[in-house]
Amino acid sequence: MATATPNLLQPPNFTCVKSLSESSALTSIPSTYTFTTDPNQLLAFEPQHSIPIIDFSLLTSGDPDQRSRAIQDLDQACLEWGFFMLINHGVPESLMTGMIEACRGFFDLTEEEKLEFQGTHVLSPIRCGRSFNARVDQILFWRDFLKLFVHPQFHSPSKPAGFSEVCLEYTQSIRKVVGELLKGLSKSLGLEEWYIDKTMNMDSGLQILIGQPLSTCPQPEYAMGLPASFRPQLLDPPHTEWDWWASGAAQRTLGRCESNPQLHFG
Repeated sequence: MATATPNLLQPPNFTCVKSLSESSALTSIPSTYTFTTDPNQLLAFEPQHSIPIIDFSLLTSGDPDQRSRAIQDLDQACLEWGFFMLINHGVPESLMTGMIEACRGFFDLTEEEKLEFQGTHVLSPIRCGRSFNARVDQILFWRDFLKLFVHPQFHSPSKPAGFSEVCLEYTQSIRKVVGELLKGLSKSLGLEEWYIDKTMNMDSGLQILIGQPLSTCPQPEYAMGLPASFRPQLLDPPHTEWDWWASGAAQRTLGRCESNPQLHFG
């Protein structure tokens, strides 16, 4: 008789953060979620500074002057900030809303249903859980997540109904937008516009979608959703506000991203 493959990521008494946060008895976070915060590492947002905005329609414009100015804006945003807000990107609002609702539907599944998609390895193409490796991590992140490898091979959970179709359309749309951004980034670095795409072999590059619900926390000063240097993507487009974390042109290399505390789709 066949035996089930043991899960090497989640402890046997796994409880999702969503269930914890919705408990009326929760007044403080469990010790396994408590981080010691270094005040020197906290970043203060200065409201007098405006987040840079990149107009995608100008970046892809047939007017050479408009495109040149947009590329200059992109270069400056990456150099000085490392991120920017993208507008007029052409991804339908209905599709973005549909992706959020699909993820919400997944996290509303029963614990038993979500267990089907836990994965058995950190590189499982479909994986949901909480911390990076909750079985061995001494301190856990205050988050639940769904992580999918969607390119070059598309993977999606079979539940809830309709999730796969929305996910495929959404991630394909994001990939097209990213392709145009990479052209602009290449030009901003004084390179041929296909340079980054070809050098990094983007056709076979890994595209990952991560859905993460925003769970309330009774002691947010002691909890951590993600560490600041957690995300290694070339470009990371947080869905909710569509501000794009552009790796590396800030350092004239392509490597570093920060995280956003809401739903993440990359």
